[in-house]
Amino acid sequence: MPQEQSFAERLVGWQRAAGRHDLPWQRTRDPYRVWLSEIMLQQTQVATVIPYYARFLEAFPDVAALAAAPAEQVLALWAGLGYYARARNLHRCAQQVVAVHGGFFPKTAAGLAELPGIGRSTAAAVAAFCYAERTAILDGNVKRVLCRVFGIDGFPGSTAVDRKLWALAETLLPEAADDMPAYTQGLMDLGATLCTRGLPHCPACPFADVCVARRDGRQRELPAPKPRAAVPERESTFVLIVADNRLLLERRPPAGLWGGLLVPPEGEPEAVLAARGLLAVDRRELPFLKHAFTHFRLTLKPVLCRVASQGKAGLAEPGGEWIELERAAEAGVPTPIRKLISLVANPAD
Repeated sequence: MPQEQSFAERLVGWQRAAGRHDLPWQRTRDPYRVWLSEIMLQQTQVATVIPYYARFLEAFPDVAALAAAPAEQVLALWAGLGYYARARNLHRCAQQVVAVHGGFFPKTAAGLAELPGIGRSTAAAVAAFCYAERTAILDGNVKRVLCRVFGIDGFPGSTAVDRKLWALAETLLPEAADDMPAYTQGLMDLGATLCTRGLPHCPACPFADVCVARRDGRQRELPAPKPRAAVPERESTFVLIVADNRLLLERRPPAGLWGGLLVPPEGEPEAVLAARGLLAVDRRELPFLKHAFTHFRLTLKPVLCRVASQGKAGLAEPGGEWIELERAAEAGVPTPIRKLISLVANPAD
């Protein structure tokens, strides 16, 4: 980097002139709102997050409202956003902020990092945006920027490279604390809008003249990808039981896949029906659905079973909820299950 202008000075100048300034969470220094946006933005694109962010704030305008809400309501509003451990940790974090900190978020990155679901980089982002603390962030976008600009080889997720990147990130911070919000936002903007995972838009980058990856034509090589491993394949049968135009859904245990969300009963149809004292008057296998998770791929094998009218007493299924078919897809179910429900609710689509 040329001595006449530091990395931070270039980045802050670029962000103020060409960065993003109209995102909903940029209009506030409220740590609750900034924290909520940072959690939602983990592994999720801005365009997807914006409507969820608005709905959450409408339902839970402050941390006390979120802490007091039932977990089922939090998960229902999160449904479709994915990575559901984030929602469970979000709720736990809000409860801890209220119970332990009197409803006020800690004002340092170190204090924030002690809360559930807040890692080192997220804590630093909240502290930089809300309190102008001089502390480094290092999410996936930032790792990509640093690996390219400084020509850092190796997979960023490995311990050695991760440690190297953190050390570098700490040395690049601006001297003035007042520059921290623009600097932190600039790193995020650069990785999201110019230095993207695919083909970056190098001519508009403030580091185009000093970027090692651009100089050496290695934009597609850096950062180094994660070493490939075989992706496990799993399959599971879901029984969509319909009675009186209602669908039977059951809540998953709090931990594990889709924790706390509603799904149809899982297992072999005969056993599922027998365990509930139900008899199918019509049974039909539906098309398989494949869904990719971070660490495995799941093939969902849906079976539609229509059962005789249950009456009001019969609809009181222990451990389950009979939900009107046209409303079931919006009842706090994961995205793949929503797709299965649409096969039953909208058979002509």
